Amino acid sequence: MSIADIKKGAETKMGRSVEALKNELGKLRTGRAHPGILDQVHIDYYGSSVPISQVANVTLLDARTISVQPWEKGMGAKIEKAIRESDLGLNPAAQGDLLRVPMPALTEERRRELTKVARHEGEEAKIAVRNVRRDANEHAKKLMKDKEITEDEERRSLDDLQKLTDRTISEIDRLITAKEADIMAV
Repeated sequence: MSIADIKKGAETKMGRSVEALKNELGKLRTGRAHPGILDQVHIDYYGSSVPISQVANVTLLDARTISVQPWEKGMGAKIEKAIRESDLGLNPAAQGDLLRVPMPALTEERRRELTKVARHEGEEAKIAVRNVRRDANEHAKKLMKDKEITEDEERRSLDDLQKLTDRTISEIDRLITAKEADIMAV
């Protein structure tokens, strides 16, 4: 394994941490509706648990309402029940085959709780990035110990890994700040 391999692996893993954070932040509910909120809702479909997107068309009617159009006639009631029983606090209303899912307005207290959750997710991502840096640093030190690289190359690689870590953490901070502003917007 070379220094370039170590850096490339660290960069890939840090990128995955940022993507995981984006995914988690996408699940946090803001005052506005978006179809991704229902991604975690699963429906019992002929004996197997499947995501709602595999049994219905999920779209937006307006900024505060999600529309769920089941592909089969009998699925409406099951989907409605699954959304109601999910921990999202949503109350769908059936209109024939179509389900309308209005997004309730968030209270100030709930907004503050959601910003704390967002910060916690950000800290988890930062910890993951720092763990990647630590592992990469250990690999570089091992290469130097095994006399495969010089001290200067090791020091340079440690500096590069620190710069990569700083860039990634600043991106995480930017994502968290944007999500907090989104949550607190009325």
